[in-house]
Amino acid sequence: MTSTFPNISISTERLVLRPLDTDDVPALAEMLNDEQVAAWTDVPRPFTEQDARTWITGHAPAERAAGNGLDLAVTEFLTQRLVGLIRLTKANWHVRSTEMSYIVAPWARGEGYASEAALATAQWLFGDQKFERVELRTAADNTAAQQVAQKIGCISEGVLRGACIAHVRTEGGGWSDVRTDFIVWSLLPEDIEGADGQLADTGGFTPYTDWN
Repeated sequence: MTSTFPNISISTERLVLRPLDTDDVPALAEMLNDEQVAAWTDVPRPFTEQDARTWITGHAPAERAAGNGLDLAVTEFLTQRLVGLIRLTKANWHVRSTEMSYIVAPWARGEGYASEAALATAQWLFGDQKFERVELRTAADNTAAQQVAQKIGCISEGVLRGACIAHVRTEGGGWSDVRTDFIVWSLLPEDIEGADGQLADTGGFTPYTDWN
């Protein structure tokens, strides 16, 4: 029997993390077309609204159903605006571990949203789902992603040399692949005991029954 993540909504002081739905298509497409997102991820370039719809209605539900992971929309509590995305991938239900990554919309950067959302997700994984390890991989030059990892209490475990392909703009306006290193970070349940005092406490976890 395959283990799967449940339909869930996670609330923090400023944010609600919930499953993606089709109302998110325009905002998701806009966010994933950002230059910084294109530089550090392998999303299609350009990322169309049809790509966003396929992700939301096809890829994300399939990955959850297969037990591989979970995609959560990160939204502002007050405005319900999409500020980012938390992705859980490579879930190992025997080891109780998963890899986490995060993307923040350009207009929402610098507000601490990635740290708040990542910490809330980790607390839910450790508490509700009884996970024992969350792993993060950040490109060697992606200092913003590294700062988030440090802020939530992650421990740097080492470097995977030449394991990451980043993307840089060419003079002609296209994109070129550049090989770089991954920094590997881990978060264990005991690591977040200090981090949650620095960030907003999670407001709670509720089942999300409307998600198909």
